[in-house]
Amino acid sequence: MGFDITRLIADRVGENYELHEKYVNPTLVDVFRTIGFDRVYARGEGAYLWDDTGAQYLDMLGGFGVAAIGRNNPVVAGAIRDVLDMDLPNMVQMDCALLSGLLAEALVERTPDHLDAVYFCNSGTEAVEASLKFARAATGRDRFVHFRGGWHGLTLGSLSVMGGDEFREGFGHLLPGDEVAVGDLEHLERVLAREDAAAVIVECLPGHSVTLPPDGFLGDVQRLCRAYGTLLICDEVATGYGRTGTMFAFEHFGLEPDIIATSKALSGGYVPVAAMICRREVYSAVFNRLDRCWVHSSSFGRNNLAMAAGLATLSVLDDGDMLRRSAEQGRALVDGINGLRGRHEVLKEARGLGCLVAIELQQPSGGAKKVAWDAVHAMHESLFPQLVVMPLLSRHHIITQVTGTHDPIIRLMPPFVISADDIRWFVDALDEVLSRSHRIPGPMIEMGRNAMKARLRGRSRARAGEAVAQ
Repeated sequence: MGFDITRLIADRVGENYELHEKYVNPTLVDVFRTIGFDRVYARGEGAYLWDDTGAQYLDMLGGFGVAAIGRNNPVVAGAIRDVLDMDLPNMVQMDCALLSGLLAEALVERTPDHLDAVYFCNSGTEAVEASLKFARAATGRDRFVHFRGGWHGLTLGSLSVMGGDEFREGFGHLLPGDEVAVGDLEHLERVLAREDAAAVIVECLPGHSVTLPPDGFLGDVQRLCRAYGTLLICDEVATGYGRTGTMFAFEHFGLEPDIIATSKALSGGYVPVAAMICRREVYSAVFNRLDRCWVHSSSFGRNNLAMAAGLATLSVLDDGDMLRRSAEQGRALVDGINGLRGRHEVLKEARGLGCLVAIELQQPSGGAKKVAWDAVHAMHESLFPQLVVMPLLSRHHIITQVTGTHDPIIRLMPPFVISADDIRWFVDALDEVLSRSHRIPGPMIEMGRNAMKARLRGRSRARAGEAVAQ
């Protein structure tokens, strides 16, 4: 009997969390069960998911931005199928494949003229790693400068320029560098004046806080980089390919970065792909001799399926006028949420650019709502927004999530294809959840019950492990 993936999925669907609990990451499984996110999704299309019971969900997270053009886009799916049907030679390595050259050409056509060299890899953190290595080679310097609160990835080099200490715990010494607060130009200049920093890395619009920088700040960062011979890296992993309503976020601020790191949306939601795009002189500093032609490479970075997905995604962005749609739908979403501020004191604001939106909550001034806020906030700074996220999913079938920082923020990264009806669905649901937000015992009891079940499962796993060991 031959291999039948359709039959395998049909036979094993529903075992998702048990398999991950046993073989992958049981801690993550416990988290999903605790917050009620242990759903089994069976199908996706556009801005929606359906679970194994047939229930429909509005996906306002989009796989943290991967599903920018919607889930299972038929143009991207068709391109991948066509490439498979062509039986093209893939990952020969000792060749220069056509599709990777075509995607590189298409990317360069969509970036400013000074960005004219492309390196392909598989994920956003790999694109950041490449950016750091290339910056060192181009400058001969070792150190990096990053900004507090920034997010750049979880591999070792990327972790070195992360703006959150909680993700560094337990991983030892990282690359040398300096952390600067956004807006603190004096500190930045003192650091750069040492002339030992290879690059400053920045998210023009941080994907976790979605906080706009002070007016003129990023322009001043670029000016200081130029003055002290430091390269400017713009991390566009979350913001690239239309997420903020322009092709890249740095366009909003008139920047000319030396390097940009991109990924997520370029995949079309199908195949891992990332691209670091930089000045030719930076690229040439790495591949500067014949014996260094492979000094930085990735086995899967230029594979045909990823390249086809990237080319098809760019076509969909163009043909569907997706950048304009991202800007307009994002603006409508922010306006709709902010229209609730008069009804809910706990809602501080919604903000963002395009379809990258943050909902920030705040302490109410008094009464039962303040008591509820204080009680929950005392346990953890980001617990209150999690208690908003949970009923959005359980009662309204809307997928969102907190930022993963200590800020009371819910982050939205919906597909650009969300409709006016989808926005009303979300705003009405948020209105209802916030109206009940002071009735904390409900979500807290649900979370506590789920957490207890997760702990009991954990003890069962431990006992089973001890029995096997004996």
